[in-house]
Amino acid sequence: MKLLILGAGEYGQLVKELARNKYTTIDFLDDKSEAAIGKFEDYRKLKDNYSDAVVAIGNSEVLMEWLGRLKEAGYNLPLLLSERAFVSPSAVIEEGCIIEPMTTINANAKVEKGSIVSSGAVVNHNAIVKQGCHIDCNSVVGADAVVPEKMNLNYGQVITKVTKPENWEFSE
Repeated sequence: MKLLILGAGEYGQLVKELARNKYTTIDFLDDKSEAAIGKFEDYRKLKDNYSDAVVAIGNSEVLMEWLGRLKEAGYNLPLLLSERAFVSPSAVIEEGCIIEPMTTINANAKVEKGSIVSSGAVVNHNAIVKQGCHIDCNSVVGADAVVPEKMNLNYGQVITKVTKPENWEFSE
């Protein structure tokens, strides 16, 4: 199987390592990297050679935009799940997500499309991480908490149903 990764920077390298056990060929598209086989704009013409593609870009707006373009072009958006992550059988993780080593996704939790859960993070039971979020290393999403779409929960932050992180800008 072949995987195309959009973004050949530091995070792209991490994603490549996560994918190496599942894919025989892994290549990058990137506008600024010599390690890439082409530019971002080349994604359409490579569709016949790669069935799967992921986005390894830290900006949530850009990440979600590219996931939409890839999906529209006919790519599969695989879930990249570290063998060293714990995911409850009742948890739901949607397409295009990246789940790094040593993470915990507990019972009845949901991680929506295009979200990243970094090493050591916990998404506790019945929590929801909306699409395009980044739950950074050692962060905790408490039981029943909801992380708003495209939010970045920084290193070590905790969000619970009744508390919110410092940079919270969300209203219902």
